[in-house]
Amino acid sequence: MADPTKLKVFSDYVWPWCYLSTGRIEKLKEDFDVEVELIHFPLHPETPDDGMSLENLFAGRNVDIEEMYSRMKGLMDAENLEYGKRTHTYNSRLAQELGKWADEQSKNGNNYEAIHDALYRAYFVDGLNIGDKQTLIDIATRAGLPEDDVQIVLIERTHKDAVDADWNLSREYGVTGVPTFVAGGYRLVGAQPYEALERLINDAQKPSTKDSLSW
Repeated sequence: MADPTKLKVFSDYVWPWCYLSTGRIEKLKEDFDVEVELIHFPLHPETPDDGMSLENLFAGRNVDIEEMYSRMKGLMDAENLEYGKRTHTYNSRLAQELGKWADEQSKNGNNYEAIHDALYRAYFVDGLNIGDKQTLIDIATRAGLPEDDVQIVLIERTHKDAVDADWNLSREYGVTGVPTFVAGGYRLVGAQPYEALERLINDAQKPSTKDSLSW
């Protein structure tokens, strides 16, 4: 029996196009024998701990925040994803460390994958500060993760090096935008339609692509 196709997904919890892609990734897992690895990407690592208003984030960039929200709301509705109005963006670094730990635990037999959807929803639906330790602890425990373990991860920064490694891998792969999907030497950038992701997996499964890098 062939090994699962490995799919790297570079993403960040604070980017709506990554959230938009979550359902499509889950469908891929249902339709194909794929092993998905989330690679955390530093979209806005400079965001302060207490967040930044969207007005400041987009200052000088000729962005209509209301129009942008309406457009994204329509896209999210089409994917059956809830999407609330936000006034601020927040630093996702600690959330990434929590997500990295959760994936490690899932590989060891604990199913903690629910944390990813919980973090996206906390940020995009509830507008919560996912850079705040106590907020993250609350999110994680509601998602069924053990509170004591979560506290250790966030307070002791047990997975700081692991997320540093993800950020370095993003640079090595030349990733500049997310989501980016990499499988079998092929990549797709952006919130691609499901059919494009299907083609990516089919191409990755062809023997002739195993040792190629077609960026």
